Amino acid sequence: MDYKDLSETIIKRSLKKGADAAEVYIQTLRQLEIQVRKGEIEIIQESVSNGLGVRVISKGKLAFASTNDLNDKAIDTTILRAIAFAQSTTPDENNVLPSEKESTIVEGLYDPKIFEIPTQEKISLIIKLEKLAMKNKRITKSDGAWYSEAEEIIYLANSNGLLKQYKSSLCGITIGVVAEKDEEKRSGYESCYRRSFSNLKPLEEIADKAAKKAFNMLNARQVKTQKAAVIFDPDVAYAILNGILTAINGEEVLKGASFLGKKSGEKTGSELLTIIDDGTIPAGLFSSPFDGEGVTTQKRTIIDKGILKGFMYNTIVARRAGVKSTGNAERSNYSALPDIGSHHFYIAAGEPSQDDIIQATKKGLFLKEVTGYGIDAVNGNFSGGAAGFWIEEGKIAFPVKELTIAGTANEMLNDIDMVGNDLELNDQLSAPTFRIKSMQIGGEK
Repeated sequence: MDYKDLSETIIKRSLKKGADAAEVYIQTLRQLEIQVRKGEIEIIQESVSNGLGVRVISKGKLAFASTNDLNDKAIDTTILRAIAFAQSTTPDENNVLPSEKESTIVEGLYDPKIFEIPTQEKISLIIKLEKLAMKNKRITKSDGAWYSEAEEIIYLANSNGLLKQYKSSLCGITIGVVAEKDEEKRSGYESCYRRSFSNLKPLEEIADKAAKKAFNMLNARQVKTQKAAVIFDPDVAYAILNGILTAINGEEVLKGASFLGKKSGEKTGSELLTIIDDGTIPAGLFSSPFDGEGVTTQKRTIIDKGILKGFMYNTIVARRAGVKSTGNAERSNYSALPDIGSHHFYIAAGEPSQDDIIQATKKGLFLKEVTGYGIDAVNGNFSGGAAGFWIEEGKIAFPVKELTIAGTANEMLNDIDMVGNDLELNDQLSAPTFRIKSMQIGGEK
């Protein structure tokens, strides 16, 4: 099927049937998942899906409909449904579609070699990964190993003459193991996802990290309630970044539901704190040439050495705010309207290593696990359950669990006094190791 021609046809049909403006978002997706446990295959599953979403504007009223049936009759029905839905919505002069014809050039998003590798080789890969993790004598059980891959093509067109597409690939491996001592059990998981099969991390490294996550936390205990430094491991960066991301969402700012809403241009954190959103990183897992409604992606500094520089917008919310879209329209799939989200959202790296930060800490918590919602985007309060390692005189002393940590975003962001050099952009929310010089830690009374 020629999806480019189909995109143009759907726009023409939508306008002919009564829409003043129209957009179509087409997604084709092929996925493969393999799971093994104890060296035996448990799951091999391949799926292929196609679908499209149509967004229409009629007399300022916006509506959306989607379908996974791409025959002419189903598409016409979808267009008519969207136009009919629009009659029931409230008109808004800000309901517009973007008109950018350009796309950002982002290298390394697609590797066809992933799909040329025999399935048996991929099975052998995760069987070997599981064996490597189970070699450690402190590991008692396997929770399985997984391989997954995906090939996706996005086509996006609208009645302003926008017509764009891009193709991407993804593959990844995951291992889960269990360590036991007496009645205590601890699980450890580690994953690696890349745009190219050849760029996956060495199996030994992934297996070793999973095993350490499991057995290093055995015999954990509590410490007394106190104020002390807290070092955030990269694995728990989301606990800080997720709340900040929500607080810089332009729609939440307009609603008055953001603790950062009135602080643009002001100091909101330490001079060591720089936060960036980047959709242009070559081979980045969350990079793309355009966002979920066709606006070009970019690299933006959100917080620059502690100073808040701006917020994130899609086209409609940007128009309400009197600014331009920042290329942050996020679409989970063809059946979803564009929301506001990030690409690679991360804290920029500093100079010290993780070991340097630990050695510079006389007493404190090296945070490895956190539960709860992190920073509340509305009021900036933070609290959560915590586990990790206790540090004394610059050395890891023992594992700790069943703690709580609490503070406010203002205190936490301004009290960041060390930022490490170990940034890896493996997740949508990423950070190097960083230290907050003092937080309330709840433990034994």
